[in-house]
Amino acid sequence: MNRAIFLDRDGTLIVEKNYLSRPEDVKLFPATPIGLKRLADAGFKLFIVSNQSGVGRGYFTLADVENVNQHLCRELAVSGVHFGKIYIAPEKPGEPSHGRKPSPQFLFDARDEFGLDLAHSYLIGDKLSDLECGWNAGVKKCILVRTGYGAELERETPGKISRAVVVDDLVGAADWILGSLNE
Repeated sequence: MNRAIFLDRDGTLIVEKNYLSRPEDVKLFPATPIGLKRLADAGFKLFIVSNQSGVGRGYFTLADVENVNQHLCRELAVSGVHFGKIYIAPEKPGEPSHGRKPSPQFLFDARDEFGLDLAHSYLIGDKLSDLECGWNAGVKKCILVRTGYGAELERETPGKISRAVVVDDLVGAADWILGSLNE
């Protein structure tokens, strides 16, 4: 069974910086490498699915996004963490987009390209659009982390996230996912 973890980038893996465009501004949450390594060691394939509207808004380029992603990948490779693929939606809200979350299209693309079983996969993010993406794709469970915008979302719209599991960070997400495998 090919199981996957789909992850938002900003606010989930790294500290939220408004329209991050420079590798030197990337700051991993301490739980990121630990949680991801545990999930990868358990046999999950890892994917990033990220809206990057700063490109569509003209704040930075796709090359800037790629440089940030390459830096992130190098930082995590030190801990033995590797991603199957990084999916980027560069359009700003309201523009036609192939995969801008909450669209599940990138999860369907990953399913088709990597032979994934979405019903045994998970999505982890810090925004409602992340959770909706996973729900729209039919993943097993969506997990809201309290990092980034997650704590604010939990506080302000608890009814909208009632189907999600809420945890502090990626270690909490890994604990919950690995603990649920035996159920």
